[in-house]
Amino acid sequence: QVQLVESGGALVQPGESLALSCEASGDIVRVELMSWYRQPTGGQRTFVAAVFPDGRTNYADTIKGRFTIFRDDAKNTMSLQMNNLEPEDTAIYFCNAYIRRANSSTIRMYWGQGTQVTVSS
Repeated sequence: QVQLVESGGALVQPGESLALSCEASGDIVRVELMSWYRQPTGGQRTFVAAVFPDGRTNYADTIKGRFTIFRDDAKNTMSLQMNNLEPEDTAIYFCNAYIRRANSSTIRMYWGQGTQVTVSS
């Protein structure tokens, strides 16, 4: 069994910062690509940022320069530091990871349940 659990969502004002975390747990051998996605109310889920096992990162244009993604493979965690938040960043933020489990030859994709970020004055 593998679980992804997000935390850190909150209500903040425009221009403020917030950090999200995602922890993977279970019978994990290796966590491959880790990503954040977001989905506003009534909208589609879209890509935010990704970090590869070798540390390479990729960001959506809409948040480039404001958000930074990190990972800690010793703890199987991933973080998203969000600065200068805008009302348009309001959404549920989801953790996504490709994970190799013990006693398995395949890599599967997993999603967390999401954490709400609301940016409003």
